Order: sequence, then C-alpha cells, then structure tokens
Amino acid sequence: MTSRTSSVSSGSPGSPGTQSGCLAMFAGQGSQRPGMAGHLLDTYPAARRLFARADEILGLPLSRICVTGSKEELARTEITQPAIAATSLAVWDLLSEAGYRPAAAAGHSLGEYAALTAAGTLSLESALELVRLRGRLMGEVARESPGAMAAVVGLPADKVLAACAGAEGVGVVQVANYNEPLQTVISGHARAVGEAGRAALDAGAERVVTLDVGAPFHCSLMQAVEEEFTRALAAQPFADPVLPVISSVTGTRIRSGEEARELLRRQLTQPVRWVDVLHTAARHPVSAYTEIGPGRVLSGLARRTLGDVDIRSTGDPRRLKALHDALAP
Repeated sequence: MTSRTSSVSSGSPGSPGTQSGCLAMFAGQGSQRPGMAGHLLDTYPAARRLFARADEILGLPLSRICVTGSKEELARTEITQPAIAATSLAVWDLLSEAGYRPAAAAGHSLGEYAALTAAGTLSLESALELVRLRGRLMGEVARESPGAMAAVVGLPADKVLAACAGAEGVGVVQVANYNEPLQTVISGHARAVGEAGRAALDAGAERVVTLDVGAPFHCSLMQAVEEEFTRALAAQPFADPVLPVISSVTGTRIRSGEEARELLRRQLTQPVRWVDVLHTAARHPVSAYTEIGPGRVLSGLARRTLGDVDIRSTGDPRRLKALHDALAP
C-alpha cells in the first residue's frame, strides 16, 4: 500500500548514520530484553540523567528494571512501554550530545512517542506518562478481551487482507502491521486470527508465526480504551515538531502538534504502515537509517524493504560505541 509523497528534509544526504541524510527509527514493543539499558547506565552520563528523571516522573524503579529486571517483568505491557521509550530516548540524548542530526524521525507504533519527543512535540514527562497509561489500558484489553497476533511471512499484503476478510464470520481479525512487503501482522480474536492464518498458508504464505504479545494491538478491539486515552492525550501539551516526523499511521509527514495528537489516538486501532514510512523516507534526501533503542528489528525491516542501504543499530554496546565515536569531534 502506498501513500502520498511528503517532503521530509531540504538538506542533502550526509555521511552514513551521522548527518542530515539519515532517518532515525525508534524501536517499538517487542524490542525489549533483560539488561537492555545496562551498558547505557554504566557508560554514559546522559543516559543516567534521563533514567533518573524517568524514575522520578513515573515513580517506578525504571532504571533498575531496564538493567536487572526479568523477562517476565519486562513483558508486562505497562512496564514494557515506558522501559523501551526511556531506553530509546537515553540513546537519542547521548547521540544528540555527540552531534547526531538526522533528516527525519519515525517510530514503529510505541516508538512514535520517542520520535515525537526527539522532535520537541512531546516533553519527556508527557511521553512517559502517556506510554505508561497506554500500556496499562492495552493490558486491560488483554485481560477482558483476550486476543492474538500473528505474523504472516512470504505473502503480499493484499492476499493477507483477503485472508482476513474470509475469516470475518469467525470474529475480528484485521491487519495490524505492514512491516515489510512480505511480512504482515494480523490481530484480533484468537480463533479468527487462527482461521485467517490457515487461509494465508493455503494462499501461499511461507509460514504464520503466532506472536508472544498480551493483547490484540492495532485493531478495532482497542476501541474499548480509546475514550480514556483520548482524554489523556487532550490533557497533554503538543508542540509543532522541529524535526520532521513520519507518521506510522499514515506513512506521511506530521505537520503540527495537533495532528500528532490525533494520530496517536488513531494509532490504537489503526495498522502500522511501516513500509510506507520507509518508502516516504527513501523518496527524499535520506540515504542512511539508524535504529534508536534496543534490538535490531527495524534494521531488518529496512533492509528487507529497501535492499542495500546503509543501516546502523544502537541496541548493543559495540554498535552504539561505534556510532557515538564516529560522531564525536
């Protein structure tokens, strides 16, 4: 699925991963792992400052959880979401201090909150408070209306949509993520997701992988918490972005703070259009891609969507130090 073109920068491409020709990609849920911020807090004062502030804002020992927390503790979505956001923003702060100046930013679902914070649209306080509430509300949906998500691999998105349509009589099942041209995630009632997955296999999918998540994200089942989250969004200040941000809801540039607020509301029930995000960036002066935060999920999606492009990740000590050192004067 494609979307209209929108410029993300007026500059020219810079050196790989370090200057104005780069897209900063902020990690989403699923990138968490035990110890994911240990190297940050051990090595970088900027990270220690950010985590101290996050602990204070949330009244949670987030810095401890991101260093010594168990896999089970990090899997609680009300913990997962602020933990990933804080880790990503700690990486952003230390790279920014070293001179990192991307052409644009984008975030995969949850990662959009970090992208908007990097762009000056949200304060750290607002972003962390919103993602903590978002995680709690999503957890409530999981407890009250258990669902499932599955990744369909090796089948074009239009055929995945057809598989979902064929399972409508069983329950809710919808596309949740357009992650790459041949990887589409579906979400909804567990039985309907299973039926759509079997139909996708019959249509030629290589495999269907059930995801280890606690809720049916990015589908109409999330409407149950939309009203409460909309009130929370309305209570937070949103500024116009000073760095171009490409929306994961539309795949196009966010033009104002008010548009960002509305898109975060829509994000609860709408699919993540990550393929469109990458294509929008690639059509403009972006020639390199940096994954900001834990893991390397987005690096893989970018490579499989765009082919042979310059991609750097920051999710482990070696890769982060290499980029940080390249930026340092």
